[in-house]
Amino acid sequence: MSTNKTNPQSCTNPSPRASSPPLVEMCSFKKVMAANRGEIAVRICRAATELNLPTATIYAYEDRNSAHRWDSDESFLLPASGTPVGAYLNISNIIGIAKENGVDAIHPGYGFLSESAEFAQACADAGITFVGPSVENLVTFGDKTKARELAIKSGVSVVPGTTAPLTTTEEAEAFVEQYGLPVMIKAAKGGGGKGMRVVHKKEDLVPLFKAASSEALASFGDGGCFVERYVKNAKHVEVQVIGDGKGNVVHLWERDCSVQRRHQKIVEIAPACHHPMEVRKAVLEDALKLTKSCNYKNAGTVEFLIDDQGRHYFMEVNPRVQVEHTVTEQVTGVDIVQSTFLIASGASLEDIGLKQENILPRGVAMQCRITAEDPERDFAPDTGMLDVCRHSLGPGIRVDGFSYPGMVVQPYFDSLLVKYTVSCSTWNGAIRRMRRALRDNHIRGVKTNIPFLLNVMDHPDFIKGSFDLNFIEDDPELLRHLPGTLSAQQLETQGTLGQKYDNIEGYLKYIANLAVNGHPKSLGADPSLVRTIDNYDVPAPKSSDITKILEKKKTGSADALSAPHFRNILRRHGAKALAKAVREHKNVLVTDTTWRDATRMRTADLLKAAEATNTAFNGTSDVFSLEMWGGATFDVSMNFLRECPWKRLEDLREAAPDMLFQMLLRGANGVGYTVYPDNVVYEFCKQAYKSGNDVFRVFDSLNYIENMELGIKAAAASGGFVEAAICYTGDVTSTNPENKYNLNYYLDYAKKLVDLGAHALAVKDMAGLLTPRAATLLVSELRSAFPDVPIHLHTHDTAGMGVASMLAGAEAGADIVDGAIDSMSGLSSQPCLGAIVAALGEKCNLDLDALQVLNDYWESVRHQYNPFEVQALNAAIGSNVFKHEIPGGQYTNLLFQSKQLGLSGRFAEVKKAYALANKLLGDIPKVTPSSKVVGDLAQFIVGMKISEEELVANAATLPIPGSVVEYFQGALGPPPGGFPEPFRTNVLKGRPLEDGRPCFEGRPGSELPDYDFAAAEKTLKEAYGDERISFKEVLSQLCIIPLASIISHTLIWMYLRSHVFKEYLAHEKKYGSIDKLPTHLFLRPMEVGEESHLHLGRGKDYYIRLASIDGFDKDLGTRTVTLEVNGEKWFIRTPDTVTQLVDESSGGGASLKRREKKDPSAKGSIGTPMPGQIVAVNVKEGDEVKEGQTLFKLSAMKMETEIKSPIAGKVTRVLVAQNDSVEGDDLLAEVHAPKIGIDKTKPHPQHVHFG
Repeated sequence: MSTNKTNPQSCTNPSPRASSPPLVEMCSFKKVMAANRGEIAVRICRAATELNLPTATIYAYEDRNSAHRWDSDESFLLPASGTPVGAYLNISNIIGIAKENGVDAIHPGYGFLSESAEFAQACADAGITFVGPSVENLVTFGDKTKARELAIKSGVSVVPGTTAPLTTTEEAEAFVEQYGLPVMIKAAKGGGGKGMRVVHKKEDLVPLFKAASSEALASFGDGGCFVERYVKNAKHVEVQVIGDGKGNVVHLWERDCSVQRRHQKIVEIAPACHHPMEVRKAVLEDALKLTKSCNYKNAGTVEFLIDDQGRHYFMEVNPRVQVEHTVTEQVTGVDIVQSTFLIASGASLEDIGLKQENILPRGVAMQCRITAEDPERDFAPDTGMLDVCRHSLGPGIRVDGFSYPGMVVQPYFDSLLVKYTVSCSTWNGAIRRMRRALRDNHIRGVKTNIPFLLNVMDHPDFIKGSFDLNFIEDDPELLRHLPGTLSAQQLETQGTLGQKYDNIEGYLKYIANLAVNGHPKSLGADPSLVRTIDNYDVPAPKSSDITKILEKKKTGSADALSAPHFRNILRRHGAKALAKAVREHKNVLVTDTTWRDATRMRTADLLKAAEATNTAFNGTSDVFSLEMWGGATFDVSMNFLRECPWKRLEDLREAAPDMLFQMLLRGANGVGYTVYPDNVVYEFCKQAYKSGNDVFRVFDSLNYIENMELGIKAAAASGGFVEAAICYTGDVTSTNPENKYNLNYYLDYAKKLVDLGAHALAVKDMAGLLTPRAATLLVSELRSAFPDVPIHLHTHDTAGMGVASMLAGAEAGADIVDGAIDSMSGLSSQPCLGAIVAALGEKCNLDLDALQVLNDYWESVRHQYNPFEVQALNAAIGSNVFKHEIPGGQYTNLLFQSKQLGLSGRFAEVKKAYALANKLLGDIPKVTPSSKVVGDLAQFIVGMKISEEELVANAATLPIPGSVVEYFQGALGPPPGGFPEPFRTNVLKGRPLEDGRPCFEGRPGSELPDYDFAAAEKTLKEAYGDERISFKEVLSQLCIIPLASIISHTLIWMYLRSHVFKEYLAHEKKYGSIDKLPTHLFLRPMEVGEESHLHLGRGKDYYIRLASIDGFDKDLGTRTVTLEVNGEKWFIRTPDTVTQLVDESSGGGASLKRREKKDPSAKGSIGTPMPGQIVAVNVKEGDEVKEGQTLFKLSAMKMETEIKSPIAGKVTRVLVAQNDSVEGDDLLAEVHAPKIGIDKTKPHPQHVHFG
């Protein structure tokens, strides 16, 4: 054995172990019992079987499906004894079972009763052999104070500490007064890190002592603890010994167990090859000295602390087999568990061939404990079903334990799943082998510590062998960038050392959930059509086909059809240069709105079309831009598509680098539904331009110039091209003297927009009211008034005359017209782009054949989404739009909402009511969010069956929709021509703003203080983690706030209440990023027996078959879905929310024990950090609590956790009782903090709930 401390590669020894006599003949037990569970019970049975011994196991009822029962010849149910753990601690019951069933030897394993002198004596009294140390040994070493006294007597150095167990906090305080801090509190009995706490601060002594004592009592039946000085920067080295009780003891060399967390060993190494040989020899000698002095019998471990100067101090003796005995077995070749049986049967060390001079370590062995713990949540134990379980195998890898697919990890016991032990001739070889073991395993369904262990294996200090007991605590980087976790932010950057993990688990959970529950009703999918979605992925259009088409068309100059690179002009020379280039362009330019109309389609579908689109449009000089973002993108992306809208923009930008991207900006409303503080709009525009947007089409839903001013200036400040939109309504050609939307109105408004700095003007016709005659008049007059300003024309094809209007506008002087690809056009969408191009003839050189390649693709894609489209749209739409003026974008929403409100078949009434609502509100421009106000009022009129006169007269007492109240309060600004009376006055009676005013004066957003982005980001990071939250997430949660929810002094609180944002992150946490899931699997629930193909990249193909869906589990509210993935079965326990709803509505929901979940964004929402059992409830509703006060105690996997209040306040709800079982994140209580005073530096408007 080399003594070189700095060369861990040399930790080998070729000396052979002496040959052994026939072992089987030495062991004559008739039947041996493993008085334990899980991994160690399996290990005991395997060792006994190799000695030809019949085996028996015991199990608590909660363990009836545990795999340790499988390895034994017989298995016996333990009577209930208070708790599941208590069943394994009931000595009389265990002895009774053993006697009744002919057991003559009991092996206790580790934990539970393994160190109980009482249990060993009970075995002896019953005539049963206890396979372990003598009763005297257990009495001595089971009490750490007695062990300490023996060590001192034997001349072994110890750490200063108490000489007897302490039972009161006063005794602990007295010790600290004498010896100072830090100190270690340790359970007088037991081990495994239970009942251990390190105290650094005086104020922590009492609570930590109580916690350690309580945990010791729960784990070992004795709450006594002793206290000793805590050795800083120490290393943990332990010596494996075996004695025969006849005066003979040998050591099996030492182990380094310094990589620990919460005093639980994480990685164990044999031998301790990173320590100098003189230190190793010293601990070996002291271990033998101590155990020989007490005539030690059977296996045990002598544990030492080694300080940074190489001095060693005795800690304790664990008189039992240790969890980490496997590493010693691998390097010495000694079967420790078999040795315990042989010694118990009366054999001597010589009989079984254990001579000290022959016991020499070979190579290096390392063990990692694989536990069901979540490293991202402070190693909180996790429970649930193992979806799939396949262990690493191969040369030099040993697996101890038995977990299996479909196994349920319970909250009652230790979190250990399995142990991987690797051996190799060198230290670095052992690390490489362990990396493989950790990467190649397939354990899914519960969180494990494997990602964390991979980080340990890759840490430079670990590789060098330079680590101590503070290794994990001192390096938080070990818990960051965990390879293979579900975090969507990390999947794209996973390194080569990470677990082999491509989010297949998240995809399969999503597929299982969709198969069980289908799509939420809120998405409006037609169940009868969902099954018609094709079970394959629509292939991308081929750019090469478009290139061939364009090559054939080229004549004359090689670049005759090449694009003028409008984007390069903007990004290099600025917005004014782009405006000039547009005006100088000879032909009519087009903007393709297909990607904007595909808002409800997944980014993956747009990305497949991106290259071909970029090729087609880059091959012509007459395409201006792609409208593809903004408006409802944020709401739809997070609420329906479960995607990040910023990633959508950035990914498409990368895929189509040459085209101008264009977005909709709702003026002071940003891309949301309410007013925002000014700095929010500025920051949003800045980030949008940075992420790849170029053109901002800015509009205000009421054409309110002050709202437009904010949007125009914010967009311009970002560097983008500002296209100020005039929201068109009415009929500009009407000669009616009461027509307020006449030519002068539009020209005056346009002048104000140009004076504000708009680079271009847009006419935004949301409802398709712009007739060809109106387009000719309005555009020609705008062109005459603003000869240098580009004019962009946009309409919806509601009445079927969109193409004609675009053509008329182009003839009148419009520079750019909008259209959508054929299969995405018409009805409530934009007019057909192909028809516009054909009608323009030589004035537009966009190739129709190239467009057809794109159209073929979008036609197939749209079919996949057909079940989510409103099927009644064709019948509901038409020329009557000139009467009701419903915007194209609102048609589908109104139809769906009407159905949800029970107004199916009455849409004709809704349309008439919409016209009446528009009149009552003052005949306003209708576009989000003002169109929502009109729609809400229309459905209110139909639902209430109320006349115009009754509504106006009784508005003060009727339950008017909140959006209508807020509109009249001026939350969106004033409408053209002012608010109508007396309806407004009646609505506002008894509905003042928070500050007492009846309504806003001027622009509402000007009254809001600047949004505190830093505070919001801090709050979000506290709720969701530093790595998950970036500045873009802060913006995202602002963009989906309902109308006027932000109009409150509690800005941050309200932003965090956005259920869409929270549900989006909850979905991501559960399934990971599902961006790469093919659309047919995203939309179409699989059927039993059906197989689908999932391609996740080069060499990553999965063939998924839905094998079965089990019956409904009433206790859990779940179904188990069995999927076969490349032939391997996955068992996925899936909540069945559909059946639950049916049962609850029929009065049968009482058995469904589904609890509320905590709100991570609300500090007073107190949830469980891990699954477990509530053992103490210290509060009741109405109590006032302090910050940091202990409200509950949770017992999880033999570990007690105090759950404290994060804030001071009043307890408004308590949802659990003592002994309740809870899952992770279950809501336990809610604490409301006292209201904070309102900042009076600016007046603050009222928060009114949106109806």
